[in-house]
Amino acid sequence: MRFLLDAEQRAFAASLDAMLGSSDTPSAVRAWALGDHAPGRALWSRLAEAGVFALAVPEEYEGVGPLPVELAVAFVELGRHAVPGPVVETVAAAVLLGGLDDPGPAERLLPGLASGKSLATLALDGAPALDADAAGVLLAVDGGELWLAPGHGRVRVSMDRSRRFAPAEGGGDLLAAGPQVARAALRALTWARLATAAQALGVGLALLARTVAYVGQRTQFGVPVGSFQAVKHRLADALIALEFARPLLFGAALSMDPAEVAAAKVTACEAAYATARAALQLHGAIGYTAEYDLSLWFARARSLRPAWGTPAECRAEALAGLSGGGRPRS
Repeated sequence: MRFLLDAEQRAFAASLDAMLGSSDTPSAVRAWALGDHAPGRALWSRLAEAGVFALAVPEEYEGVGPLPVELAVAFVELGRHAVPGPVVETVAAAVLLGGLDDPGPAERLLPGLASGKSLATLALDGAPALDADAAGVLLAVDGGELWLAPGHGRVRVSMDRSRRFAPAEGGGDLLAAGPQVARAALRALTWARLATAAQALGVGLALLARTVAYVGQRTQFGVPVGSFQAVKHRLADALIALEFARPLLFGAALSMDPAEVAAAKVTACEAAYATARAALQLHGAIGYTAEYDLSLWFARARSLRPAWGTPAECRAEALAGLSGGGRPRS
């Protein structure tokens, strides 16, 4: 049995890679971290034109989805280039709105998310929302209620300074209530974990590629440090971990089983984090500096690890699924 991306999916990934590679995303990330969203929004518009956000939006709301495999393909490239902004949260918000029994909120908000005219973020049960200061659509799930929040509280910055969090303010418009909100929120969580796993895989691949290039240029004792056996072993371990995560990611995208998605999320995030540690050690002191681009991917690998479910939470869900006690498929 052959399990590979088809030609169209590979071309989609290549087109995103080429577009993002020519967009100076490190500058956009640094600007976003300072609260300047203009370069990031310009990048967002180009991604929307390529159809990235429409992948999570049903066709009846001006999207092309839901297409989880293609979404995973896209988010690997977004991670590879460290795209800033609430990209995962916009997908989660779109899935949540599309999963409600009442089509009213979806008709009102989803076309803007699919087209890229609106950025969305999502706060679940009191948790702070990512990039609430940049998002035009701030959704808050509070128990069995879904609210369109009127604003946000004080912004705080995480270790990854391009990821800015703020609590959603109370009140606003009540969009939906009842069991439908809980069901839709669980489905949104599964999609968020899938997108986060794909992002993490892309981050890890970028870190590995940059480190391989660096150790091939840096010399010691008159030879590249990449020729040392110990360095080769570290890089080989990182590559194996990332390549092991890849089929788990796309297998989970095919099934959308919450347990399989949780397993893919923890595997990809742990692989990216291990690759980040190896990259930092092999770069030496320069890897710690904020001016060096590696730091952007290192911080992203660290911040994605607990996002939308800690490693312990994802492992617990994966084990529950193996024992037959997990959630139904999304």
